[in-house]
Amino acid sequence: MDGDLLPIGQFARLSRLSVKQLRHYDELGLLRPAYVDAASGYRYYRREQARQALSIGLLRSLDVPLPVIAEVLGGTPDALGGVREALEAELARRRRTLATLERVMADGLPATPVRVVTEPARLVVMERESAAGPADVARATSAAVGRVLRALPPARPPELIGLFPIELGDAFTVRVALAVDRDDPARPWERAGLALEALPGGTFASATHVGPYDQISLTAHAVLAWCAERGHPLHGPLREVYVSDPATTEPDRLVTHLMIPLEDRT
Repeated sequence: MDGDLLPIGQFARLSRLSVKQLRHYDELGLLRPAYVDAASGYRYYRREQARQALSIGLLRSLDVPLPVIAEVLGGTPDALGGVREALEAELARRRRTLATLERVMADGLPATPVRVVTEPARLVVMERESAAGPADVARATSAAVGRVLRALPPARPPELIGLFPIELGDAFTVRVALAVDRDDPARPWERAGLALEALPGGTFASATHVGPYDQISLTAHAVLAWCAERGHPLHGPLREVYVSDPATTEPDRLVTHLMIPLEDRT
């Protein structure tokens, strides 16, 4: 055995990693020992491996996943790009959460007035998008809105309605409906290859949200609480009727009607 080799404990202190971490990185093939004693199984490392070990520790402190660290050490170009994007998305989510918290601190818990409304059935075309949990709702909704508007650009301000499950689990489907006119002689949905669907009408508990879309949960809370207090079973889906055009309206002035069905829809 080479006399320059360091036992795992000494190398752990030199590289500021634990013995457990070094064993784990060996099992993953991320940082192999320079020598393993066949009889005892003891691991030994060279001093020049400390740079690699310290690099692993640095990247882990930056929340870089181990598979990506392997790519970085292997010289894969832009291996950290995806990590950066994920951190930016998490930072944006945290900022939205902070903004919502500040609104609660300023205005108190949601007490938006709730009214009972009757909605007619509508003829719509619909796009669907899978969401990977509540944090993915905004992306999924935007994707569905974009597809339906690209496929069927409205001649007037669009009547868009988002449809969401009452319970948002680990995975669910977001639906976005665009109201259309059955009597439109151009029948643009046929050219777009879209099928017409009936969006049921009925009686709904409704409240109006004014503000950014990412704070709609505050108004939804008020409607859900109103239904619970009056013993209304929650049928779903929760509807978001988008009144404002986000392209021309400031986020704080966006108007959205939230609706929860109160009875079997007709």
